[in-house]
Parts: sequence; structure tokens; C-alpha cells
Amino acid sequence: MSLGNHTFAPLIARLTLEQKVHLLTGDTAFTLPGNDTIGLAPLAFSDGPTGVRGLKFMGGDAVALFPNATLISGSWDDSVAEEVGRMLSEEAHRQGIHVVLGPTINLHRSPLGGRLFEAYSEDPYLTGRTAAAYVRGMQGNGTGACLKHLVANESETLRNFMDSRVTETALREVYLLPFEMAVQDAGAWSMMAAYNDVNGVAATEQDHIQNQIVKGEWCWDGLIMSDWFATKRTVESANGGLDLVMPGPAGPWGERLVAAVRRGDVAEATVDDHLARLLLLAERTGGLDRDGSGPRPFAPGMPAPDSELRKEQLRRIAARGMVVVKNDGDLLPLAGGLDGAGAVALIGRHAVATQDMGGGSAQVNPPYQSTVAEGLTARFGERVTVVDGVHVRRRPVPASPAFVTDPVTGEPGMRVTYLNAAGTEIASRHEGGTAITVGWDDDFSESPAAVVFTATLANDAGRVRLGGMGAGNWKIAADGGTELAAELGFSGFDPGEAVLRPPAFSEAVTLPAGAAVTARLDLIPVDWRAVLDAHPVVNVSDESHLLSMAGFGAVAFVAEPAGRTDDQAIDDAVAAAREAGTAVVVVGLTEEDETEASDKATLALPGLQDELVRRVAAAAERTVVVVNAATPVLMPWLDDVDAVLIAGLPGQEGGHAIAAALTGEAEPAGRLVTSYPAADGAAPAWNVTPAEDLGLDYNDGTAIGYRGWHAGAAPAPLFWFGHGLGYGAWEYGTARLAAPAAEGTAPVLDVELTNTSQRPSRETVQVYFAPDDDAQPVRLAGYAGVDVAPGETAIVRVACDPRLFRRWDEAANGWAPLTGGELVVARGLGDVKARVSLR
Repeated sequence: MSLGNHTFAPLIARLTLEQKVHLLTGDTAFTLPGNDTIGLAPLAFSDGPTGVRGLKFMGGDAVALFPNATLISGSWDDSVAEEVGRMLSEEAHRQGIHVVLGPTINLHRSPLGGRLFEAYSEDPYLTGRTAAAYVRGMQGNGTGACLKHLVANESETLRNFMDSRVTETALREVYLLPFEMAVQDAGAWSMMAAYNDVNGVAATEQDHIQNQIVKGEWCWDGLIMSDWFATKRTVESANGGLDLVMPGPAGPWGERLVAAVRRGDVAEATVDDHLARLLLLAERTGGLDRDGSGPRPFAPGMPAPDSELRKEQLRRIAARGMVVVKNDGDLLPLAGGLDGAGAVALIGRHAVATQDMGGGSAQVNPPYQSTVAEGLTARFGERVTVVDGVHVRRRPVPASPAFVTDPVTGEPGMRVTYLNAAGTEIASRHEGGTAITVGWDDDFSESPAAVVFTATLANDAGRVRLGGMGAGNWKIAADGGTELAAELGFSGFDPGEAVLRPPAFSEAVTLPAGAAVTARLDLIPVDWRAVLDAHPVVNVSDESHLLSMAGFGAVAFVAEPAGRTDDQAIDDAVAAAREAGTAVVVVGLTEEDETEASDKATLALPGLQDELVRRVAAAAERTVVVVNAATPVLMPWLDDVDAVLIAGLPGQEGGHAIAAALTGEAEPAGRLVTSYPAADGAAPAWNVTPAEDLGLDYNDGTAIGYRGWHAGAAPAPLFWFGHGLGYGAWEYGTARLAAPAAEGTAPVLDVELTNTSQRPSRETVQVYFAPDDDAQPVRLAGYAGVDVAPGETAIVRVACDPRLFRRWDEAANGWAPLTGGELVVARGLGDVKARVSLR
């Protein structure tokens, strides 16, 4: 679909070719240039999967930290996703942001994928339906949504260079379906092209996907932007359907694209179409002034990120998406609720340092982050004994602002001084956080050559770990005569490593109480052209946007108490569990494991967390395990414990949300959005590492996740997709077709459901379609949630989606209907409740 003859043609005609092309590359890291001649205001974009961070990649103003994507989709409730979209739009209005870069709607193909926490599910229908609701909420409030990442971007290893090899059938039926649903059902205004290649063609150059399918077959009028630094070639991307290159101001378009048009390699009408789509996005988001009245203002009076309204919303949404996967003897909610007697031993590093968000571009600077210790103590008071757990990290982390003080202002955080190559001060400022980016979103007139951190530690005399993150030469000096030095370089050949996974070091040293520390990093520029040329397989064009990343990087000061040994931590935990009787052990992953730019190698919990759970379970009368992770983990201790709650990455109210779920203040009525393998490798798709030729074969085809498990492609999972107990008990009655499905429509099913428990509860009725054709996998085709009072019966109507009753016919290059088969009513395919024939 071309917008060349769109109503914007008169505006476009006022511009020279150079002016047109200038508007098609970002002006800064997260903004676009404006143009007064046509009434175009500069547009502002922000990362947004778990909060609208603003225009700074690190630091910046405090913003609300939302529950992660799997907690939103885990509610299996369109109203929750739509509310999240509205809230994010309010956060965008408060900060002057036109477009939020989300939702992430890639699929959980392999449980090793590092970025799965940003995405909704292994199932394309649940993903697409959740995304459509999120987009309706956001765009209905005047903020543009951006569907990402188009397409087949399910892993992070070598993501800038790898080639996702996927059949046309799987592409159409599985990986494009969420994008199609968000376009057709919610009218998404923009998309983001991925880093990877797809079947040998860069995602940013995909004429087949971007032009033929998305803009052509779907008749979509929105804009496709590149992921940041993802554009690889000039002519091919401009002709392949990419509309906007991000970030700026450098990039592969600019003068190169002007020259390509002059040569006739790119038609000027193609540039006009790209610009028309950009102007339509600007108009939709209030950034285009046609009549001289000025751009549409952002809505005033939005809730503050730490307001009581935000706290209530974020706590409720997080608890709603949590999943009870085991609850023997109805141990949960915790006996006695808010008023009961009895002691609780709360154990684990994640109890005292709850992981509320993942890593990479999804990170934000929240006003606070709550812990499970805070949440449970607020409800049980002195009946809670809190015991720190074993170590859970392999890499150093930036110092907590609570552990360091700016010696100039006395505020929590650090003093950061930037020096040029001559050693002259460029700027000195307070930073509330202890991690910054250098060379990218700076506002300096010259590039820093060195960064100096100064701080006073909030430490008692004793052992402290000091260090740094970031490439270059480090020198650290502290009171007591401590001096450390390290030269850190990059381990790989991905320029993104400099920002998303910088090298790090730390050492344990003995310091006096309240020690003053100075850490200096002399930056070492990296010639990424030479690094990439040295790789035996990677072939990077001189036009590649990656090459403009020279000098970029994230740097941080590391300082934390050295802490106890793991053996001491386990002994203390066992003693507390034995004395209390009831133990709540909080285990999980960190942003090392759930992050952009890196995949996992195992689903095992890091460190000695499994041993901690085993030892505590052997000592306590009753043991609850809270899994503070968004993606599957192994549970070798499952038979030893009484209850397990999957808490995800629950956002700034996470500690209070987990406590509310544990005590029954809120029902964790979520259902799993991804199947949990029983062991490493026991999944239909596992490998995330490309072959030597950088290819990664999607050899599971359309049998992704539970579809493959159901077909016998892997041993039965530990927990099926869709599993979840909540706090109710349910009896399924008759399931019948509401009416015969007319041609071109999908079935509608009425399911009788009775709440047999003593408390009000919510159930999610899931309907799967099992085609007659053995080559066609079972697939989720519809679902509906219902709240039912104790002892009451409800008739739940589930309308199936017709897009799940078709198959892609590669020979005919078109869709063909799937008829016959049966509908399966289930609480996950491991717990089938009814079957209804469609034959």
C-alpha cells in the first residue's frame, strides 16, 4: 500500500529532496527533526516495554516501573492490557513523548531467549490479542504504539548478524500473526524492524515482509522504523519498506540516500511514501500542525510515578498476573491472612533485593522499588523473620544509590565529572543513579575522554566490593590506602555490548566506615570496523549503522558490601525455617539472565538457590517458594515444597504485590503464558546459538511451545502453557457450540462452570482447536475469563478467532480453511475438561 497520493502530497511538495531525506533519520538518540515549513514538530520516542523511560538511556527523571510483559499477558484479560496501554500513554504525556516503543510481540520460541521477559507468550494468539488491547489503550489516549521486532527475533545471540531461517508457513501462521492481529484489531500506528536477517535478507530490507505483506496484503498505512543501529544498507532498506532510520543524526541514509535517488537506484516516490507515513504518524500523535494553530499539546495533570493512584494500579496488575502452579493442602493464601497468628521465615536474596525489572532497553529509573521483605513485613510485622540468601549474580552490579552519597550535595548517588582529552573538565554533575551512558545521549559540546566518579560509602568498617563497568582503563582509590586498577576490553564483536553488556570487574577490599572513593575511567575508543573485519564470517557493509557506534558505552561504579558466605547464609536460613515452621523462600533470576543482548545457557537457578530451597524445605513444616523470574526455571525441589508462586518481574510495587498475592489480599489468578520444561533441552525448540554460517533454523515450524509438546516433540513439560490454580476450585460442566459456525467465521462455545470453593475466584476458560489433519498442530483459538462467587455457576461464552482456523498453502501462495477436528476445553493441555466435535 503506497501513500504517495495521500493528502500529505501538498506538504511533501514544498520540500527539496535533501529536506525530505533529512526527516527520515533521527535527530538524536530518541528524537526526530521537525520542519517549520510544513508544520512538523520534532517527535520524541521512548523505550516502553516496562515503563516510559524518556530520552535518556540511563538515568534521567524518575518514571513508573510497570510489571513485565508476562505478568500483563498472564492475566489473560484484555481489560488489563488495555489499562496498561492507557497508563503508559499517561506516562508519555507527562514526559512529552509521542511514540512508545512497544509492545514487544516476538514469541517465546526457546526458553533460553534472554529477552523473553519483554514479550508476552509462546503462543501467537495470546500474544496478538494482548498486544491489540495494549495498543487500543495507548493509541486511544493519543500516544503511538510501536510493534516490535519485525520479525523472527526470538533470541539475542549474535542478533545483529544471525539469519533466522523460517518457512513461509511458520512465518505466516505463527510469527507474523501477532503483528497482523495488532494491525487488524487495533490499527497500530508503527512497527520496528529487527536486527536479524530473515531467510538471508536483513529485516530492515525485507521487501517481501514489509512491502508485500504488511503494507500490501494488510493494507497498513503505518510507519516502519529500524531498531536502533539495525539498518545495514542504504538502497536495499529504502526500497525494502523501511520508512525511518534510528537513531540519528548519523546513519546510512542522509547523503547516501540523496545520491541513490539522483542515480535512480531509489525512486523519489519511494522517499515520498516514507515521508507520508512519517507525517501521518506525526498527525496521529499531535506533532503536525496543518492550520497554524500549533501542535496538539500533551495532556496535563498526569499522575506522578509515585502517586497513590499509580501504586494501586501497579500493585493490582502485578498480583493479577502472578501464577500459583502448586498449592498442596491449600497452604496459600498463607494461613491466618492479615490477622492470623504464627511466624514466617522469609528467606532469599530475592526477598531482600527483589528483582523488579529485566535488563537492557527495558530498564527505567523508577522512584523506588519495593521488596518482598518490605511487603510481607508490612502485613505480618514482627512475625516475619527476614534472612538474606545465597549469592545469585556472576557479574558485578552498579552501586545502589542507597550505598553511595554525592560528597558535594550530600544526596544519594554520585558526583560524576567528565574530562576531555586534555584532562579539562567538561561538566560535573550529580547523578542519582550510578550507571551512565557516554558518547550517545550526552548534551556536551565535545566528547568525554574520561569519567571520574566520587562518592562516600554508607559502609561499616569491613569488607566491601569495589570495581567498575565499562571498557577502558580503571583506577580506583579509597580511604585506608586502597588502590585498584584494571584494563577492560570487549569480549565479542557486537558494538551493542558496549551499552548493554559492558565488561566489568570488582575486588573485595577492607575499608574504614564511611569511606570516600574516587574511580576514574579513561575511555579507549574501539575501531569496530577492524573488529568486524577480523571475524571470519561476519560481513558488514560500510553503510551499516553499527559502525557509527564507535565511542558509545555504558559505564558504572561498583560498590557493595561483601556479605556472608553461601554456607553461612544457608545455615541461617535453615535455623530460621525450623523455628518459624512456615518458610517463604524467594528465588529467581537477575538482569544478567533476563536481558537484551544475551541469552541463557541453562534454566537452572543461578548460584546455590536450589540447595537453599532443599535445605529449607527439609527443616520447615511448610514451605512456599516464590519464583521472582519472568521466564521458565528448573525446579528440582518441586516435590519437596508445598506451594509455588510464579511472581514474574513485578515492577516498582513488586514486593507489595507479591505479599498481597501470598496473603490473599489479591488473588494471583494468572495462567502461564509459556510452558515450563522439566529439564534443560527438554523443549521443542532449544538452541539459540547460530551455526558457523550464522544461520539459526526454526525447525520446529508451526509447532512452537505447547504445540510441539502436545505433538510429542519433547518430554512432557513440568507445567503446561495455560496452567494456573488461583485460589478457587472449579467444576466444569457441559460444553456446547452456541450456534453452528457460518462459513468464514469461527465457532462459539458455551461452557458451564461452577466455583466449588469457599471464596470468590476467577477462572480462565481456554479453548484449543485440534484439526483433523495430523500435520496441523493443536492451537489456542479462544479464551474468556470470569469472576464467580462461591457455589455459583456461570455460563462462559468463548468466541474463537477465525485466524486460527486456516492454514497457509505454500503451493497456492494463499490461505486455505481448516475444517473438521474438535475443540478442546482445558486448563492447559495437561488438564483437559471437555471435547466438542466440529466434524
